[in-house]
Amino acid sequence: MSRVHMERSQTLLVLAACLLGCLSTIGAALPYPILPPLFVGPLHHPVRDFLGIAPKMLFGIALAVNPLGLLIGSALLGPVSDRHGRRRTLVFTAVAAAIGHLLSAWALVAGSYPLFVLARFVTGLAEGNAAVARAMLADSIEGPARTQAFAWFNSALYIGWLLGPLLAGATLAFGIVVPFVVAALALLAGGALTLRVLPADGPPLDGEGLWAHARDRHSLNLLVVPAIRQLFTLQLLFTLGLTAFYEFYPVWLVEVPAFGPQGIAAVTALLCLVMAGGSMLAGRLHPAQPLRVAAWCAALAALCILSEALAGPGLGLVAIVAAGLPISGYNALVQAEVSHRFGAEHGQGAVMGLVSTVFCISNILAAVFGAMLALFDTRAILALGAVLSAAAAAGLARMRH
Repeated sequence: MSRVHMERSQTLLVLAACLLGCLSTIGAALPYPILPPLFVGPLHHPVRDFLGIAPKMLFGIALAVNPLGLLIGSALLGPVSDRHGRRRTLVFTAVAAAIGHLLSAWALVAGSYPLFVLARFVTGLAEGNAAVARAMLADSIEGPARTQAFAWFNSALYIGWLLGPLLAGATLAFGIVVPFVVAALALLAGGALTLRVLPADGPPLDGEGLWAHARDRHSLNLLVVPAIRQLFTLQLLFTLGLTAFYEFYPVWLVEVPAFGPQGIAAVTALLCLVMAGGSMLAGRLHPAQPLRVAAWCAALAALCILSEALAGPGLGLVAIVAAGLPISGYNALVQAEVSHRFGAEHGQGAVMGLVSTVFCISNILAAVFGAMLALFDTRAILALGAVLSAAAAAGLARMRH
């Protein structure tokens, strides 16, 4: 196969992964400008009147259950795709995520909080397919081009986080269920396109069945390797700080500058634009010691999060948007480095699944414990997130290459 044809094939592969990743993230980002006003703001909906539980606690549960599904999906889908094929797994999960969004719409129409929580879990379970897409890229692309491919893919995810809130803000006026229905239709279209564009998978590898493979070879098994455990302990610290920021800056926007859904969507869109641009910039960097550069990115992210916690509305808004640059740089560098260090030996699907799994664990912990702290003051969880990110930066700076 000629080099030109190989480059064109790689480009098509990257574009297909980016499109599906963007569509999946649009669906995941949809609720962010909807949930805070629904549970914390002046809007009233039957889903916030469940068993007399405080609305902020219901909000925390609704936030946590989606990454709980992501946690399970990320741990299982990557290793499963190592054996059963990337395209099969990606198409199946796109359809499953669409069904989850339709269930969310039905739950809001019925005013059922339990059904809404179940729907968010199903959606999160299927959205663990980002690990499969990253593994597909790692299979086919090597060297500096792999870092650039991951950067493109991350940019597509950030654009999805941008478009999701914008879609919610634009369609919310037609009814609270409309954004979820639009997301479901987009995911079905993305699954169909993936089925058409990606090369067909070979037959599944011989051996144990699907569920036995998922049970025995999930991504968390990699933590028995000391080098992986050391790096991912620091990754957990950083992502705890990151998810505290992601999940509670919308609450801060409601409580401090008194923003509604459209205001939250606008700030999120601007943040995601910065993150997409930062990811593209990071893809062009090839530092000799990427983890040292990632440590500086983590430190700058911690500074931005702390500034939001301590500042007033004006400086706090600037800090939210500015945080996107170091966060995107950190993600691109660390993902490429763990793929390079561990992917060939342990399987790209399993390694990329562990990246996503750690992020999901952080989401769950930040949502549950953050909701408890937010009962006293939302700024407390943001300050704690800054401290955890700074601790990760210090640990990465001390690591030997």
